[in-house]
Amino acid sequence: MVMATTASTAAHTSLASVTLEVADPEAARRFYSAFGVDTYIHLRASETHSTGFRGFTLALTVSGPATVDSFFGAAVDAGATVLKPAAKSLWGYSGVVRAPDGTIWKIATSAKKDTGPATREVDAVVLLIGVEDVKATKQLYTGRGLTVAKSFGGKYAEFAPGQSSPVTLALYKRRALAKDLGVPVDGTGSHRIVLGSTADAFTDPDGFAWEAIASLAPTPS
Repeated sequence: MVMATTASTAAHTSLASVTLEVADPEAARRFYSAFGVDTYIHLRASETHSTGFRGFTLALTVSGPATVDSFFGAAVDAGATVLKPAAKSLWGYSGVVRAPDGTIWKIATSAKKDTGPATREVDAVVLLIGVEDVKATKQLYTGRGLTVAKSFGGKYAEFAPGQSSPVTLALYKRRALAKDLGVPVDGTGSHRIVLGSTADAFTDPDGFAWEAIASLAPTPS
């Protein structure tokens, strides 16, 4: 598969923030602080209904296996459920956990061996949303001004990060994402995530809601 790369240009719309909707913001804040990712997300209280796979994951990319283990252990110690133990794979080393609020996190590195001690540094955070039609959703987002940075045909697309967000947005086939995370693909109800937009509010074909930054009033994590 040939990867297409598009040069970044000024976008009319970009991902400005990621807000998780949780039943208990205080408990979630304690968890994410212990996990070490509280600076990347916002939290707000919500009792919206959700069952099964919520259709997305937040992925941490770090420097090496020891750092994967460090974040993985911190998440489990703080109350996360192990979905996939950290282990070597064809692509590197990774593990998957589910936070107490239900959000799935993947911690990964492309390195298979450590070149130094474990750190608590994150190289990148990617919000992967599972969609039915990557090409169609990519076209919708580019039509709204997002800039494609990487694209693997109809399987994966990644957008150039916005200056105001520490999180990069990417699209993946929903079924493939669920398989990668080790969870059943079925799920209903709210995604329990809101994406902050530098432009106007809209909802994409897979039900992911974007809200204009001015209308977002999350509880900071």
